[in-house]
Amino acid sequence: MAQKVREKVEAALGEVRVENRFWERAFAFAFQGLVYAQIWEDPVVDMAALDIPAGGRIVTIASGGCNALSYLVADPGQVVAIDLNTAHIALGRLKSAALLHLAGQREFARFFAEADSAANIAAYERHIRAHLDETSRRYWEGRDLAGRRRISGFARGVYKRGLLGGFIGTAHLIARLYRVDPREMLRAQTLDEQRQIFEARMAPIFDKRFVRWLCDQPASLFGLGIPPAQFDALAGDRAMADVLRRRLEKLACDFPLSENYFARQAFGRRYDTREGNVLPPYLAPENHATLRERASRIAWRHGDMTGWLAGEGAASIDRYVLLDAQDWMDDRQLNALWAEITRTAKPRARVLFRTAAEPSLLPGRVAGDILARWRYDAERSAAATRNDRSSIYGGAHLYVFGG
Repeated sequence: MAQKVREKVEAALGEVRVENRFWERAFAFAFQGLVYAQIWEDPVVDMAALDIPAGGRIVTIASGGCNALSYLVADPGQVVAIDLNTAHIALGRLKSAALLHLAGQREFARFFAEADSAANIAAYERHIRAHLDETSRRYWEGRDLAGRRRISGFARGVYKRGLLGGFIGTAHLIARLYRVDPREMLRAQTLDEQRQIFEARMAPIFDKRFVRWLCDQPASLFGLGIPPAQFDALAGDRAMADVLRRRLEKLACDFPLSENYFARQAFGRRYDTREGNVLPPYLAPENHATLRERASRIAWRHGDMTGWLAGEGAASIDRYVLLDAQDWMDDRQLNALWAEITRTAKPRARVLFRTAAEPSLLPGRVAGDILARWRYDAERSAAATRNDRSSIYGGAHLYVFGG
């Protein structure tokens, strides 16, 4: 009897391992193209937690490039933006070239805030193209699955593209199947009205049988950057639909819409460029001249964070921003990364990262002798988690180097 039970358990575990490998491969395949046309970590929260020193060196995952450029507002000496995804590096270099070579703030905002004008393509040809490196130029002038040049996305709404844009578009489609238009949220004028609309129109969708089934499929969250390895950790002992409803509730209800461009993107699928409405710091009119002056301080690097750090000198970096990249790492990768972070960290260096689940993932996984040199700032971490307007992450975590 015991032998039969053991054989059944081993067979079941084998099926689980095969299924996990399938989802991991599907996730890796999905992330080969453009994933994030805009980044979904709040740069204002980042800068408050990091307390970036004037003249300091920052290394960050590039993603959509919004935050790397926004950090220039804090007057660092250098920002190095690294990404394994060639599309993200091409997007970052496009933004840098546009910042330097478009005529002014209005043209820059039309290109990256509105991102839906044929004039952007003419501006690309006239002012940007010649200043791009060959790899980035090939990417933007290459063809998408529909046979269109990728740069043409800036004439048709680039924020509806990429894996995240597709996820938001699918969410809108599903909502409309239940006769709900997510744009209804944008009619709210007060926080009370935001909550009323959310509770009456949005929240009930998560009780639908099809939606609850869909939320339980790991692939359904690929567009949020949540890998299969973190799927169960994100849900914990709750249904995934309930977890996602709470995240959407925070996005919809905890911050005024006039101050939350993430909500504008989620419910309206675009930034709102009317006077008085918030934009990412790199797109804000009042920051344009400063960013243009400091644009040469940012470097875009294709590669992985650990490998790049291995080529840097000891005690040479002030701030590290890992986004949610560690959610995708196994223990070996985590320890290799933190060994290089610890080697290259200046005294009182800070590391900021986010996780799909609520707790920090480092304790019990990163070697004790490495982690002992870092202090977890629970107060600032809690504030960053609470104040992050993007609302999709379970936790934001700040570690301070003790030497």
